[in-house]
Amino acid sequence: VGLQVFMGNSGILSFAHIGFMSIGAYSSGLLSMPIKMKGFVLRDLYPIFENVAFDPILSILIGGIFTAIIAAILTLPLMRLNDAAAVISSFALLMVIHSIVVGWSAVTNGPRTFFGLPKATTLEIALIFSFLTVIFAFVYKNSKFGLLLRASRDNDIAAESIGANIVYLRWFAIIASAFLAGIAGGLWGHFITSFSPKSFYLKETFLVISMIIIGGSFTVTGAIAGALLVTIGYEFLRWTEKVIKFSDAIKFEFIGLTEIVLSITIIIFLITKPKGLFPFKEIGDTINKIIKKE
Repeated sequence: VGLQVFMGNSGILSFAHIGFMSIGAYSSGLLSMPIKMKGFVLRDLYPIFENVAFDPILSILIGGIFTAIIAAILTLPLMRLNDAAAVISSFALLMVIHSIVVGWSAVTNGPRTFFGLPKATTLEIALIFSFLTVIFAFVYKNSKFGLLLRASRDNDIAAESIGANIVYLRWFAIIASAFLAGIAGGLWGHFITSFSPKSFYLKETFLVISMIIIGGSFTVTGAIAGALLVTIGYEFLRWTEKVIKFSDAIKFEFIGLTEIVLSITIIIFLITKPKGLFPFKEIGDTINKIIKKE
């Protein structure tokens, strides 16, 4: 949903979303990790962070804000780009963030596992944050900023003629998207409690973008539906891989089944339904239409 806030309203594919998630995960983890654990996990940690141990939820919120600030600094020049140049630059940004996370061992533990986070993300907390994120996405989409950004997506010249500052509209959208991504990274980090830089790279980027492609990037409903369908399908395929691997009846190991099936599914959707399952109409619009007919 966080990716939809930018990608769906601007029409620009972004690969940097998972990179923003990693910033939120590491920054919130650094702030919430117990003091005794820091000396064990991060031996070269800067003194300013050694005695810091905030409440996990507060740390997650701070991580989201910090991610938004980083996005604001890094992305303003990129918002002037269009089409392929914008996509390539977002992919380059993902690689830059990943390289910094891997190399900055004093605060991230480098390529090794970052562990010791308190398990603070419960189902209730995840649902509350998800609900607030969906509400924000709907409100933003129908706000003045969202409407102008969508107008620039459909026709940038016409949008500029009515006074839309496309660069700053995109910039605000990616800052908001990065904030939500940072929150998501913090929530995930405080659920899994240990992770490494490879948890936020190409495989995960492909997974998130597949959710948007399948569900539909232009609608919040599409982002939600895509996330649910891909998550369920992904877990089912992983379970199938394990069954094949440990089955005595099947004499071969099918490595990469999950990625192969997901890739084929995306290709099918791009050919048959290029704008996803929910290309334009939100689920609320459909429900209202049914009620009015009755």
